[in-house]
Amino acid sequence: MTAATQRDKLLDYLATHPIVRAYELRREGIFAMTISRAVEDGELVRLSRGLYQRPDGDLDTSQALAEAAKLVPQGVVALTSALAFHGLTDQIPREVWMAVSTRDWAVAPAYPPIRITEFQDAYMEQGIEYHQISGIGVPVFSVVKTLADAFRSKLVDRSVAIEGLRATLEQRKASPAAITEAAMVNGAWKKMKPYLEALTSNG
Repeated sequence: MTAATQRDKLLDYLATHPIVRAYELRREGIFAMTISRAVEDGELVRLSRGLYQRPDGDLDTSQALAEAAKLVPQGVVALTSALAFHGLTDQIPREVWMAVSTRDWAVAPAYPPIRITEFQDAYMEQGIEYHQISGIGVPVFSVVKTLADAFRSKLVDRSVAIEGLRATLEQRKASPAAITEAAMVNGAWKKMKPYLEALTSNG
């Protein structure tokens, strides 16, 4: 296959895959030398080892989530990162929080900054939504699942969890009944109950 044909094949693939891993390109029959030359020519941006992006790729704050989903395919965006994604906190996490089951523990890559936390299998089985970011289906825990995790986890400051609960109710992103159900299923009801009652009381 000629270099020109290789380059065309690469660009065709990038047209529908803004973020790619090196092994995905190799699987398409695109050689490592073609990838290197595309980087040199500015047709491909190297984000980290084995992870590339189109130069016109989406560079908004959600970009790191798409990159994290590529790098930790068994993970789900969780905790403060999920709260931020759903617009429930003003906190801007310096790292992308990814939850993995205890059997899927993974070493966090250097870029983008990713913090991996282990969830028990029971807490990884529900509440996963897929959102399209830069052409990637990014798994993110739902609003009610994220609230439950925020109250259950010692890694999230209680004030941030309360802020997220208040924002959810004010923005009507979930009903008190749905929030309660998720909290019960995910072992957070005892911690969340007084705050939910206070925020929903008429007094």
